[in-house]
Amino acid sequence: MGAINLRTPVPGPKSAAFLERRKKCVSAGVSLGKSQICASTAEGALVTDLDGNTFVDLTGGIGCLNIGHSAPRVVEAVQAQAAKLQHACFQVTMYEPYVALVERLIAITPGSFPKKGCLFNSGAEAVENAIKIARRASGRQSIVCFEHGFHGRTLLTMTLTSKVKPYKDGFGPMAPEIYKAPLPYTFQRTLGQSEEAYVEEQIRAFHDFLKSTVAPERIAAMILEPVLGEGGFIVPPRAFVKEVEKICRENGIVLIADEIQSGFARTGKMFACEHFDLQPDMLTVAKSMSNGYPVSAVIGRAELMDAVPPGGLGGTFAGNPVACAAALATIETIEQEGLCARADQLGAFLRESLVGLARAVSCIGEIRGLGAMLAFEVVKNGREPDKERAEKIVVACAQKGVLVLTAGLEGNVIRLLMPLNIEDEHIREAMSVLHEVIVGL
Repeated sequence: MGAINLRTPVPGPKSAAFLERRKKCVSAGVSLGKSQICASTAEGALVTDLDGNTFVDLTGGIGCLNIGHSAPRVVEAVQAQAAKLQHACFQVTMYEPYVALVERLIAITPGSFPKKGCLFNSGAEAVENAIKIARRASGRQSIVCFEHGFHGRTLLTMTLTSKVKPYKDGFGPMAPEIYKAPLPYTFQRTLGQSEEAYVEEQIRAFHDFLKSTVAPERIAAMILEPVLGEGGFIVPPRAFVKEVEKICRENGIVLIADEIQSGFARTGKMFACEHFDLQPDMLTVAKSMSNGYPVSAVIGRAELMDAVPPGGLGGTFAGNPVACAAALATIETIEQEGLCARADQLGAFLRESLVGLARAVSCIGEIRGLGAMLAFEVVKNGREPDKERAEKIVVACAQKGVLVLTAGLEGNVIRLLMPLNIEDEHIREAMSVLHEVIVGL
């Protein structure tokens, strides 16, 4: 018997009743997952809903659960810390877990230079504060981000984000001095054009952007996701990433790597930057740093981090001691369980499985990613995005006991974000369902 156990149709009667309850009190602006289930309990890669249906979870709380639901070290650390000290604003009353976490992050993040860090509550807060730091340190205001990127939902971070609907539409005016540069998307290159020629073309377009749109000497920072998350798991070509790095170094521009979704072993390395031999000036992290607890961080060059005067950074809940304890336990688990190597192993299995599926159907346009951060384009007529089919895949998978997510500017990308320590039989069962659904649609 497999892990999937469906006692009722999906959603079941209790989940449906909960949905009606939700509709009466929760803002319509909060997205409703396409599976429309309500989780009751979860462990490892398995989620059980109110109706007692058990699903294999390939969403991981949108990349927050690299070490799985109810991870033992995290549960133990959270319980112990909550019993000792639940909250004390770090700017008023210091506590050891904050400093211990920053020390640990300094030790594991890329960069062979003196570093310092500070903690916040969410990925968007980390990005926003990284930009504050860069502006203060450089004395400049302009920020360059890249097409297809996602950095958050606050005013500044939604301005950085590419996707208009639902993230930006009607919420303007946007924050000033934000400029969006082209990013190579190799799947969309002209038919017959080599990848090398396309990347060279995109590098030239980036240089043109710096002539036509914003001058390098005016730029405080460039922010780049080493692997795009919500953008559809696009992996920027190494040559492009290194050119961005070169331009930053030559012009005194702060290079910020947004690793909020790609960090903490997901790509087969602790941080995706390592695939590019990239040492960013600042790194933003959250999500799986704490296995889903609300804490984020900016780690960067010490001279940059110290450019802000006391009081310029922080927050009432920033670096909460319980969340810090969860993060420290998460990092320990990643290291003790060898989850970077496990991500490579998972990635190889997933890629082989998806390649086999692509041979049987015509709706898979591209399979891409690094390590276990994999996704595939759902298309029609060769390369035309097929959002409708992608959404049908998500719903049909949920009805058969597997939870998956869409992504991408066109909403036609299926991304896989299962816990890295998922049991082999569970991922095999989930991929079997995914195959069945896609072949049957």
